[in-house]
Parts: sequence; structure tokens; C-alpha cells
Amino acid sequence: MTELNEGALNELVGRVLGDLGGAVSVPLVRIGDALDLYKTLKEIGPATSEKLADAAGCSPRYMREWLSAQVASGYVHYAEGRFSLTAEQAFVFAEPDSPANLIGAFDTAAAMVENQPKVQSAFKTGRGVAWSEQAGCMFCAVARLFRPGYVNALVQDWLPAMDGVVDKLRAGANVADVGCGHGLSTILMAQAFPNSQFTGYDFHAGSIAAATAHARSHGLMNLNFEVGRAQNFGGRDFDLITCFDCLHDMGDPQAAATHIRKALKADGTWMVVEPMAGDKLEDNINPIGRLYYSASTMICVPTSLAQETGLALGAQAGEKRLAEVIRSGGFTHVRRAAATPLNMVLEAT
Repeated sequence: MTELNEGALNELVGRVLGDLGGAVSVPLVRIGDALDLYKTLKEIGPATSEKLADAAGCSPRYMREWLSAQVASGYVHYAEGRFSLTAEQAFVFAEPDSPANLIGAFDTAAAMVENQPKVQSAFKTGRGVAWSEQAGCMFCAVARLFRPGYVNALVQDWLPAMDGVVDKLRAGANVADVGCGHGLSTILMAQAFPNSQFTGYDFHAGSIAAATAHARSHGLMNLNFEVGRAQNFGGRDFDLITCFDCLHDMGDPQAAATHIRKALKADGTWMVVEPMAGDKLEDNINPIGRLYYSASTMICVPTSLAQETGLALGAQAGEKRLAEVIRSGGFTHVRRAAATPLNMVLEAT
């Protein structure tokens, strides 16, 4: 038997205990969000547990235990018998439009746990788990996970990083948002560029229904949503085609690249937003890589394997592999135009 290194063992146990603390925080954070506890605490704090319970219409005993857990996790501040949110804590938990809001990540984690039996079975068969068969409202969770990044970077940074694209959008361009999901990215662009026409495509009918309802609630007239696959969606002569965090989920992204090239005008641009990743495993051994490899195992790879050829790029494919797939469709120029800690933005022409 190999002799144990006590120091290494203690370090590993400490890491695992920290992970377990985060894991068991998932339902508590989701309760806090669903019952507006973070929002209420931000508005009335510092407050006793009784005061927060009264303001939120909740049981004082449950509130005291929930707050204690939040303090132990570092998610809520406690001093002199009162609870509050620091500016940083509010930025993460109580401000929906904050670029650091991570509530959607907790929703996604919960959906991943619920999805375990299906993915576990797929480990044995090698088959996929279709997007429409994912457990819970995976679509809602993923949409919420990516929302802060899109709200804070898409119009402000990512589109301006594309060569000449903003000028076209201001003048009036024809745009397709492929793999649009619940349509948040499409709606943000349509709001920012009223002279342009936007069409969102997604192969999941439920997501298209949600996107359509969302667009109607905003009263937008310059966009519509259609069920369509990346390999054969309708429409031609687009000035800009976008794909947000979806290329790696596709069963045949090479066929998608080929179809997208044909659907673009000769001088059109394809903007591909993908999870941030290095080209090798060694480059991705960090908190972001850990998050994305786990999500990729439970969501992205199963989704791809359930489709066509099932190329299964995974959420950590890396820029080199992504560029190869993009070029396979007939694009001759691919560059990284922008980046955030969570995403890379590629421009293809």
C-alpha cells in the first residue's frame, strides 16, 4: 500500500469539504433568490433575522437558519446581531444586471444534479441526452446563466469589436441569431439597433415560444423567432450571423459552418461567442475550466451526442479547434476579437 502523505491528504480533504459546502449551498441560494431574500435584505439591511422574516413574509425560524448558513458561506455579512449585504455580495446575489451575478449558475447546477440519471446511463451506452430531454428547466437556467455577460458586453464591447459591423447595424442590417435559445441575445441587439432586422433560430420549439413571448413583452417590431437548425435554417443574404455559446453543443458544427457561410452575404460576418478555454487541458486547470468541464460533461457533450454526427466539441474545445471547425465551412479569416473571463468572441469572414 502506498504510504499516505498526511499533508496532501489534509489539503485534499479541505478542498472537498469546501466543495461540499458549495454544493449544499445550491438549494439555499435558490430559495433566497426565489423568495427575494437577497433583494429584500439589500433594501432593508442591516436587519435582524426577525425583521427580514417579517419583511419577506417568511418564518422567523427558517430565516435565522438560512441567514446563518449564508454567513458561514460568506454570502451574507453579519455584525452586532444584524445581517446585511456588502456591495460585493449584492453585486453577485441581488443585482440581476450585474456582470458578476451568478444566480443562474446555481440554477444550472441544480438542473445538472437532476439530470444525473440520464447522463449516467449515457456513460454506458455512449448515446446522447437530447436538449429537449434535459431534466428540469435546463433551458431557463442556461439562459439565466449567460444573461449577465450578454447584458453587459454584447452591445457595449463584442459587436464593436467586429470589423465594420456596428456601422452596418446602425444603417440597417439583416441579422440571424442562430441557436438563440430564449432570445435574450437577439432582443438585446434588436433594442440597440432599431434600423436592423433580426431573426432568431433555435431547434428547440419551447425556447422559441419563450423567446417570442419575451419579444412581445418588449413591444419589439424588428425581430421574429423561428424553429430552425443551424445546418438548414431559412433565410439568405445576412449581413451578420451570430452564435452565442452554442457551436460546441451542435451535433455537426462543420455542417453548420458551411450553411452559415452560404447564408451570409459575400462581405458578411459570423460572430461566434464560446466559453473561454485554452487549447490544452493543462491550460484549463483553473476555476473557470472546472466549471465548464463539469457543465460540458453533464450538458454539452450529451446534447451533441444526441444529434447527427455528434462531434461533441465540448465547452472547453479551445480557440484552435473552434477555428478549424469554422474554417471547414469555407471561412478564410478567423480571429479573436474580444474576450471576458467567461467567454471568447471570434470573428469569421
